[in-house]
Amino acid sequence: MKQKSFKLDIWNGSGLFILITYLLFLVYPLGSLLKQAIVVSGSLSLENFVTFFSKTYYSETLINSFKVSITATICALIVGILLAYLFAMYEFKGKKVLQILIVIASMSAPFIGAYSWILLLGRNGIITTFLANVFHITMPDIYGFTGITLVFTLQLFPLIFLYVSGAFKSIDNSLLEAAESMGSSGISRFFKVILPLLLPTILAGALLVFMRAFSDFGTPMLIGEGYRTFPVLIYTEFMSEVGGDASFASSLAVIAIIIALTIFLIQKYIANKNTFTMSSLHPISQRSIKGVKKAVVYIVSYGIVFLAILPQLYLIYTSFLNTQGMVFVPGYSLNSYREAFNRMGSAIFNTIRIPLMALVIVVIFSIFISYLTVKKKNTLTATIDILSMIPYIVPGTVLGISYLAAFNTGIANSGILAITGTALIIVISLTVRRLPYTIRSSVATLGQIPDSIEEAASSLGSSKLNTFARITVPMMVSGIVSGAILSWITMISELSTSVLLYNVNTKTMPVAIYTEVIRGNYGIAAALSTILTAITVASLLLFMKVTKSDSITM
Repeated sequence: MKQKSFKLDIWNGSGLFILITYLLFLVYPLGSLLKQAIVVSGSLSLENFVTFFSKTYYSETLINSFKVSITATICALIVGILLAYLFAMYEFKGKKVLQILIVIASMSAPFIGAYSWILLLGRNGIITTFLANVFHITMPDIYGFTGITLVFTLQLFPLIFLYVSGAFKSIDNSLLEAAESMGSSGISRFFKVILPLLLPTILAGALLVFMRAFSDFGTPMLIGEGYRTFPVLIYTEFMSEVGGDASFASSLAVIAIIIALTIFLIQKYIANKNTFTMSSLHPISQRSIKGVKKAVVYIVSYGIVFLAILPQLYLIYTSFLNTQGMVFVPGYSLNSYREAFNRMGSAIFNTIRIPLMALVIVVIFSIFISYLTVKKKNTLTATIDILSMIPYIVPGTVLGISYLAAFNTGIANSGILAITGTALIIVISLTVRRLPYTIRSSVATLGQIPDSIEEAASSLGSSKLNTFARITVPMMVSGIVSGAILSWITMISELSTSVLLYNVNTKTMPVAIYTEVIRGNYGIAAALSTILTAITVASLLLFMKVTKSDSITM
């Protein structure tokens, strides 16, 4: 069979442009990172890796990260699946509000939750002090492993909830009725029927939760108190005030990539072995509940959401407390907001400006990438599809270090693309990191559009480009918007990459909040956190209005 020759049309041309972009802003930086890790004093060496694996200090740090990430993932799975089950199976009031609150809880930066829990349950926290003074109860220590796990669980279970809630909509109610008619109901039906049906979705959500927990360094930095984790080690090795070791930090970053890739491939293998398709002709019908069961559902649902949203609520309250410098004094005022706008006005502006520029690029690229990978399958588009998923598993700190290694002096020290310290490098990093969310969402929607629609348009004389622009893209809008809102919200709360790449002119709110917490300016940090939460809420409400949806799922 004669192989088709490569024809440079608009699709292959756009594919080549996208491939070159990925090679330049993903493959090249990661290659520079690898070079920095294995080239020591001008020659190839595995000295950094030998140092890491030969010293207990470093291996314990990696083990700590696995412990806290695995524990947080298990806890998030239990809480997220339980909550999604209650929402899917039972009818009760306030679901829409609760779901918005759940999404808000998940979309703020984890370190903000850590900072809030310190204010609540720290040694001088408001709850700790109240219980000690009134009831003479000594609260367990919030710092270290316990605190990190608590913050990650309450921060990340919403991701499981959103994934599983979406999967519940694909389960046909007749399956549950059939199981019940055969004597399987309640807990038995959940474990024997529902859980196996949800398994591929649960695995996808678990991977995302694990990677978010494994790659976060802000939370352990604030609440860890000596509990060393791998991202903190990478950050401190690179940013050490006594002369950071960029080469050793790069080696740690390479190890992080290998670990992330291994976990991703294991998850993909298990998911592929358990994959199947479901068609929900009869969606699950929610049952009305009474008595004890109703009380339990309300207590569990509202209780979990209250705990998840409590850090944000307390931060909002704290932002209105009167402050004098770094100290809270009796009374209320808007001093923290005045200080925030006076000192951090540019950071607030940057949090809108920089992610907005990145979002435009994300939407354009995701439209073309999703179309190419679904409708124009070939070696080129398959390569693009693989490259597009790499940022999904690369920790933000690692990508930040790789960008500094690649673009500090330009490509191969030529001065070309010497963009370190500019807004452009942050825009590119946000685009590369958050593009997978919109691509996956767009691909899912595009996969549901039959080829016959494009064929019909072509038979009526419409050109391929006209069909794409006027028929296919409008039909993809729901998937594009869903992915774009997730990309947007994760962009405005991004810390791990931006904290390495920012300068005084490109500081964003998450970076500003982090630096203000470190300096002890809690009032300003609370005000900035409240503003960031307000932007998140506004974005979610706009999303729900545009999509005319009462629910948010992934």
